Amino acid sequence: MKRIVAFFLVVVITLVAAGFTTPHLVSKIKLGLDLKGGFEILYVAEPIEAGKAVTSDALKETARSLEKRADSLGVAEPEVTTEGTDRIRVRLPDVQNEEEVRKSMKEPAELTFRGPDGTKEMVGSDFVEGAAKVGFDQSNRAQINIKVKDADKFKKVTEKLLGKPLAIYLDERQLSAPTVQSVLSDGAATISGNYTYEEAKELADTINLGALPLKLTEKYSQVVGASLGQLSLQQTVKAGLIGSILILLFMVIFYRLPGLVAAVTLITYVWLLLAVFDWMNATLTLPGIAAFVLGIGMAVDANIITYERIKEEIRSGKSLLSSLKSGSKHSFRTIMDANITNLISGVVLFYVGNGAIRGFALTTIMSIILSVLTNVFFSRLLIHMLIKSGKFNKPSLYGVKEAEIRGL
Repeated sequence: MKRIVAFFLVVVITLVAAGFTTPHLVSKIKLGLDLKGGFEILYVAEPIEAGKAVTSDALKETARSLEKRADSLGVAEPEVTTEGTDRIRVRLPDVQNEEEVRKSMKEPAELTFRGPDGTKEMVGSDFVEGAAKVGFDQSNRAQINIKVKDADKFKKVTEKLLGKPLAIYLDERQLSAPTVQSVLSDGAATISGNYTYEEAKELADTINLGALPLKLTEKYSQVVGASLGQLSLQQTVKAGLIGSILILLFMVIFYRLPGLVAAVTLITYVWLLLAVFDWMNATLTLPGIAAFVLGIGMAVDANIITYERIKEEIRSGKSLLSSLKSGSKHSFRTIMDANITNLISGVVLFYVGNGAIRGFALTTIMSIILSVLTNVFFSRLLIHMLIKSGKFNKPSLYGVKEAEIRGL
């Protein structure tokens, strides 16, 4: 009796929590450019110093800098891509303050090194491109090693500010303010302080980005409409709900009690996936919806594989508890093989892709993890509680007729 009470408590608490919080989670989901629309800007890059060329590496690093700037402005999942040899296209979804974002994005971040009185002593282009590296001092504390192009200029700056701070600014935001401890004449310096490795790496990357000799000119900008309109989005959601209800009915009709458990675990899976979306402040795009639907299909598949295996064990004449243990054991490897393969594919896509591809990959990865937790382990726990209660031991409750059971 205790197991039945525990089963219903777990199910009721889970479904009530999902029912109360899901509308709030859905309302907070951010929609991507293809669902909500936005605007795009095309920039033409050219070197600041005359006579220099726009290299492929410099163009890619500048694109990354723009992407970071868009992120800092609160733009969710901006799409920043390079085109040709000197162009960068920026697509920004669901932007409310278009003029402010355009103004902020117009020029790449300006990296400056300033004295105590605010005078700009050096700028990002004074440093050797890509030369800022993270190292460690004798106490194993992280530090940044840098190199400058003009050693004499750097020597004069260190002489002037000896014993004083040389603050590092990105636009008007101070990143660090190391003190000049000696006159440096060889063009190399070390920035030290109480940095973690992550902080030191971020500062080194910023210095490298600020050293890019590129300036951007806005070629044109335009408003981008949602490729999936509001009506189509509503129809997609409606079709998804109808499909989900049909799937749940199919599971209950064909698998009886395990099908009812599958319905609970599938609802739990969708609820947790929405909660993870909210926690990660992720943006939903068309590829994300595709991954979401694919995840539901994989979750249903995991249940079907397990329940079919359990039914086979019951037909062989084993007890329900033995059938659950044996069926779960034999189906687990098949389920995990398929999920691990898809997980590896998702991780590869996430690291080699960008924009919408990374959104698809991230949704796929989270779907796989949550599917295993809910539709394998949580499902097995609920069925185990029902069988151990001793009140649901008829094979017909598990989709197996008495005539189908063979003697051991």
